[in-house]
Amino acid sequence: MVRIGYTMMTEHAGPRELVDHVVGAEEAGFDFSVTSDHYVPWLRSQGHAPYAWSVLGAAAQATSRIPLMTYVTCPTFRYHPAVVAQKAATLQLLSRGRFRLGLGAGENLNEHVVGGGWPSVDVRHEMLREAVRIIRALFEGGHVNHRGEHFDVESARLWDLPDTPPPIGVAVSGEQSCALAGELADLVVATEPRPDLLAAFDRHGGTGKPRVGQLPVSYDPDREAAIARAHDQFRWFGSGWKVNAELPHPDAFAAATRFVTPEDVAASIPCGDDPAAFVEAVRPYAEAGFTEIALVQIGGESQPAFLDWSRTTLLPAVRAALGEGS
Repeated sequence: MVRIGYTMMTEHAGPRELVDHVVGAEEAGFDFSVTSDHYVPWLRSQGHAPYAWSVLGAAAQATSRIPLMTYVTCPTFRYHPAVVAQKAATLQLLSRGRFRLGLGAGENLNEHVVGGGWPSVDVRHEMLREAVRIIRALFEGGHVNHRGEHFDVESARLWDLPDTPPPIGVAVSGEQSCALAGELADLVVATEPRPDLLAAFDRHGGTGKPRVGQLPVSYDPDREAAIARAHDQFRWFGSGWKVNAELPHPDAFAAATRFVTPEDVAASIPCGDDPAAFVEAVRPYAEAGFTEIALVQIGGESQPAFLDWSRTTLLPAVRAALGEGS
């Protein structure tokens, strides 16, 4: 069974709108939701970057059924892992057990703002591994003291701890992150439909655990308008995470993608209002073995129309083709 999710994309809408959108996603029948955690948008044209954790707290109160998840939080630069553990435990309580904590090694775009530099990917994975262990120790209760290679924790305790801590997901893009996820995560997170990532995750202990993918889409009854919007706001997506993790500013992403054409974007992102095209874009994730797929509708102002179309047309079509998730 493939579950279909909705993405609260903090880069393309303000905080109040994001909460309205996830309420609409719950009403439309999406199986779960995820939320990006950015300090900076990828491109200036996206125009937003509210604090994801405040949005999630409001979303937890405004909804009653739909699961929530960070996709993903970096617990190593802007946030200390002890603080991430506290935020996640609080959100699990506010949502009455509907929250999952998605973690990753981060992007320079968001983490450079605290002025700590941007180390190599090997170091970033070392930091993530240590951070996940700190978060898990705090989820277990009691006081935690830690003297590590990258982090110190001094007699920390979560005073408001849910009976069931939030499951932890780890984002992967290669063998090293798959090894980390297989060993330490409850689920795996990815943005490409690559069977090799899931195979590596399984080799390192991930067999039987949920696997969550993400897919950008651009719905609009006017296909040319859908393509133009996707090109304007999401042409960075095809650069791959080895590039996307390194660039420090929206202007760098604009420069790096200046030769990407609307036709290039339309070839990689389903655009328009033909549900069959969207189903075919989702299918590679299902065939690769992903159990959950979160859709990213591009453009903040387009969300209400997309949610209505999803309720009447898209979700029934995807579920008929790939299996009912709800």
